[in-house]
Amino acid sequence: MMDAVLGIDIGKAKFHVTLRFGDGTRRRKACANSPAGCAELLTWMARHGAGRVHACLEATGAYGELLATTLVDAGHQVSLLNPAIIHHYAKSRLSRAKTDPVDADVIADYAAKEHPPTWTPLPREVRDLQALVRRLDALLGMQTDERNRAQAGALTPAVQHSIEAVLGHLEAQIGEATAALLLAELFTKAFTSARQAAAFAGVVPRPHDSGIHTGRRVMCKLGPGRLRKGLYFPAIAAIRFNPSLQPLARRLRSAGKPPMLIIGAAMRKLIHLAFGVLKSGRAYDPDLAKA
Repeated sequence: MMDAVLGIDIGKAKFHVTLRFGDGTRRRKACANSPAGCAELLTWMARHGAGRVHACLEATGAYGELLATTLVDAGHQVSLLNPAIIHHYAKSRLSRAKTDPVDADVIADYAAKEHPPTWTPLPREVRDLQALVRRLDALLGMQTDERNRAQAGALTPAVQHSIEAVLGHLEAQIGEATAALLLAELFTKAFTSARQAAAFAGVVPRPHDSGIHTGRRVMCKLGPGRLRKGLYFPAIAAIRFNPSLQPLARRLRSAGKPPMLIIGAAMRKLIHLAFGVLKSGRAYDPDLAKA
């Protein structure tokens, strides 16, 4: 049984909370959205006798991940709410004020009344892998920026040396990442087919008709952009060197398909192959891949 509900209004720099007990009494606090701020919140909750709470916050992307997972790891129940639900709930109460503490109050009241479903975080090892993959994405961006600076020319020797040193450091931290990307960002979902996985990644074709022009097909590009970004160069390499994908590329070229559609088909094929390996638990078999 929960000792209280915890309404959380999450922000980039800090979060505001309302601790609402069964008798209607409330305690309010603001903490930095950081590991230290999360630890401060846990200590504050314990000091007020909230042994186990049902914490609720809006699903606002990366800003709430740290606090939500910290609360779950500490043994609390957590729910992630669609922001539209809280918006309409506040309107139904004729709430006029719109401040962070008021929003935390509204979320706490909604949680106490509606008992929203529990959110279950991904396993810690998957979260760690996701963090590494996203860090890699940031490193690749920094690498591109430094290379662009180096190609701009007109650099003093000191600046050129600094750029080369930074590029060397980045190169040491960047490794083969496609498999890690798929495991972290795609195959944490409960897909029942490779087609579902490819659709989630946004690499399935869809018709694009316009006026008298019909039949053109483009990649739908739904789902996480980092997946398509991470698969782009591996797909190009697979078209050139992978015997399992070369026939596919030749067939599409002979049919007059544009280069980006061929690359998209290769990205989709790579997802199908990865799904088959993970689903079967067997090592990659080139002969099966050609089928």
